[in-house]
Amino acid sequence: MWRRLQMLVQRKFKIILLLLLLLALLLHLAMDLALPTARRLWSSDGKAPRASGAMSGSPLLAGPKKLSLRILQDFSGSNGSLERSSHPQGAGPQIKDPGVQQQRGDANQARTKGSKLAALFEHPLYNIPMPEVTDKDKLFVVNPMEKFSLQSSGSDEWVSSSKAEAILPTGKTAYDTYPAWLKFHVGINRYELYPRRDPLMPTLLHDLATMRIVSSVQKSGGTQLKLIMTFPNYGQALFKPMKQSRDQETPVDFFYFSDFERHNAEIAAFHLDRILDFRRIPPVSGRLVNITKEIRDITTDKKLAKTFFISPAGNVCFYGECSYYCSTEHALCGKPDQLEGSVAALLPDKALAKRRSWRSPWRRSYHKSKKAEWELNPNYCAQVRQTPPYDRGHRLLDLIDMTVLDFLMGNMDRHHYETFEKFGNDTFLLHLDNGRGFGTHSHDEMSILAPLQQCCSIKKSTYLRLQLLATRPYLLSELLREALAADPLAPILAEPHLRALDRRLGKVLAAVGRCLARAARPGEVVVDDVGPWV
Repeated sequence: MWRRLQMLVQRKFKIILLLLLLLALLLHLAMDLALPTARRLWSSDGKAPRASGAMSGSPLLAGPKKLSLRILQDFSGSNGSLERSSHPQGAGPQIKDPGVQQQRGDANQARTKGSKLAALFEHPLYNIPMPEVTDKDKLFVVNPMEKFSLQSSGSDEWVSSSKAEAILPTGKTAYDTYPAWLKFHVGINRYELYPRRDPLMPTLLHDLATMRIVSSVQKSGGTQLKLIMTFPNYGQALFKPMKQSRDQETPVDFFYFSDFERHNAEIAAFHLDRILDFRRIPPVSGRLVNITKEIRDITTDKKLAKTFFISPAGNVCFYGECSYYCSTEHALCGKPDQLEGSVAALLPDKALAKRRSWRSPWRRSYHKSKKAEWELNPNYCAQVRQTPPYDRGHRLLDLIDMTVLDFLMGNMDRHHYETFEKFGNDTFLLHLDNGRGFGTHSHDEMSILAPLQQCCSIKKSTYLRLQLLATRPYLLSELLREALAADPLAPILAEPHLRALDRRLGKVLAAVGRCLARAARPGEVVVDDVGPWV
């Protein structure tokens, strides 16, 4: 009797369970049928829920539709990828309804209405057309026709689709699969390091700040400690650790060549360079690094590994090997193992994109008592104008652009600059290594402006933008404050440094004004590089 009762209960339980599963299935089907109706209602009302993650199309995507994935091997020096891009550019949902698109546009305008930075980039001076970019103007030319995909055999090797077992999903181009750092490299051309309205920039900065670090080794060369960090998608970045607090100034007794390299200066320099519309500094983001997990435990650098220790306060410290400040007394310590730093996207390897290093004509002596020739000869610029590559083209004007940038941030350490060798002398200068900027806010080093003061020449586009940045609502300090507020380590600069920018900008404009006042031909002072566009 008891056994029959037990079997009956079990059968009833199974029947109830089946009924519940059937009910859940019916509810699921009902919801699926209801969603299209709801979407039609939203469309008819001209209202739609915002699709998260939708991104505007990249200018690169508007070009050739299929780009070879083989280039990943060339850039990374490896034939594998450990991590696929989970959010490819342009992969967001496409909404075709005009009413919905108009509403999205209105929402975007509302979000940026209070942004002075967004208003600046809409100004005509920041919309001067660039020359047409041909294949010879691109740093890398990739095959737009060849399809590539991932093997489905379990290997993550990039292979040609002719050998692969599966092709890329319908609607996806090879470009969509590129990691952000590779898209950045592919986009470099003769005229700019990255475009004015680069939809890739937020993604790249986010990757620099958050992507998992799989390797950390010390960068060879240089006077102070720097690390090369590698990400799972084979992207690499240059890490400069925090050495000074925000409110510290360079001691007055320090020589410029023995000053600290500041991580926040690298971050601020990138955003300042972008606001000036130079776009010649690779993207930089702040990042909080775990010294134990993201450096010590994963480094393969034996020399670096030997320098880790625990301080008396219980903090994890290290100091590496370098010319300056690499000792126990100048160790970098976490709290207890968290350390701030700047993370800058690396440029393509020199084996793939050769760069030429140029000694600056206004290089300092890097001596405690000797002075350079330009400091003694007031007619020094006349000699420079007769010396290649400054005797033709816009090279001298580009160097004066760099001078303006350095003066605004107080950087006296500009001994060399680089260019991409492929483009010859007709290209922009790379503004690399800006860690010794923003060291003092209470002093303006006028000798940095020597190229402008001695040559009395500046691009018209640069001069007009500087004038714009000296007026409301486009004050340089307010724009940079807004740009830096989005960084993970904000605030990046102390307020006195931001106020110093406006003061120094006034001195740059005054220097140009003095040149114009004594010039017989003003066109030789403010050199027209924009033609009829302004």
